[in-house]
Amino acid sequence: MSGVRVLAGTRKGAFVLTSDEKRQKWDVSGPHFAGWEMYHMKGSPVDPNRLYAAQNTGWFGQIIQRSDDGGATWTPVGNEFKYKGTPGTHLWYDNTPHPWEFARVWHLEPSLTDRDTVYAGVEDAGLFISKDAGMTWEELPALREHSSASGWQPGAGGMCLHTIILDPTNADRIFVAISSAGAFRSDDAGQSWKPINKGLHSEGFPDPDAEVGHCVHNLAMHPSNPNTLFMQKHWDVMRSDDAGDSWTEVSGNLPTDFGFPIDVHAHEPETIYVVPITSDSEHFPPDGKLRVYRSKSGGNEWEALTNGLPQKDCYVNVLRDAMAVDSLDSCGVYFGTTGGQVYCSPDAGDTWAPIVRDLPAVLSVEVQTLR
Repeated sequence: MSGVRVLAGTRKGAFVLTSDEKRQKWDVSGPHFAGWEMYHMKGSPVDPNRLYAAQNTGWFGQIIQRSDDGGATWTPVGNEFKYKGTPGTHLWYDNTPHPWEFARVWHLEPSLTDRDTVYAGVEDAGLFISKDAGMTWEELPALREHSSASGWQPGAGGMCLHTIILDPTNADRIFVAISSAGAFRSDDAGQSWKPINKGLHSEGFPDPDAEVGHCVHNLAMHPSNPNTLFMQKHWDVMRSDDAGDSWTEVSGNLPTDFGFPIDVHAHEPETIYVVPITSDSEHFPPDGKLRVYRSKSGGNEWEALTNGLPQKDCYVNVLRDAMAVDSLDSCGVYFGTTGGQVYCSPDAGDTWAPIVRDLPAVLSVEVQTLR
């Protein structure tokens, strides 16, 4: 029998939520690592019982945890993240030079083909790889040593490498996104990088064709169409059909084009989901109505999905890594909120119901399809 496992990272621990293919009744396990900020959790596509989690506190720092039994038990693994190469500096909020510092792991991306290989995106804006299931980590320094890196600046949440996408058709191709530098692509397994921000426009930029400096919030790809990327930017929903070489805006009739997450239907490469937020200063849904928006045409034409979501007095936010889709025949969509709710739609967004309501603020949501 098929089922799903939802991995929810929160401000005060990790939760593992499991259900069968109907996705109506849920078992809740947690909190694991109670009291710790769990920035991200993700499972291996090769071995669904192999999970990785990034936990952090201001007191005790960063720890990577690994589970080999689907989250029932966890073991701390290697936690030595050391930048390589020339130390250098980047720009701080006030445009003064600031040395590169390691703060935390924002995103973990297991390999699509190797059970023991996993990537980590960190703050400040570095990319690391482990080939021994998280025991040891090595930086891929070409990204942080890119010729533009001295001009990168942090976004409001820090200068984080928060998105890693591995091309399922080309093992050497990696996409990453950094706030606030932009999107980058490697075609040689991380040995060199190309900024892919042509067509992005950001308020206050004197140069409309600036190579870097854009605040990209998230990227999404459908595995069957890896040259097409979707982006939620700090203002604007964007689309690329040439692996990021150029972008066009597809915000269309959205009530606001500011938001954090973006994702793609498991079986329909042109069906995408976003959660509009009022503005960059008001991180809550327009009019206090929690609405996921779906486009079945790859952007521009959007419909509000509201059935089962609060449409009055709702002022939560949905963060960049807090949306996921499963790959069951009836595609499920999931998202978590800063109010502690995790919602599930077992019918691609037509109807919604909360899996849980009262967790700590949700930082990330990932889902595994179990067959």
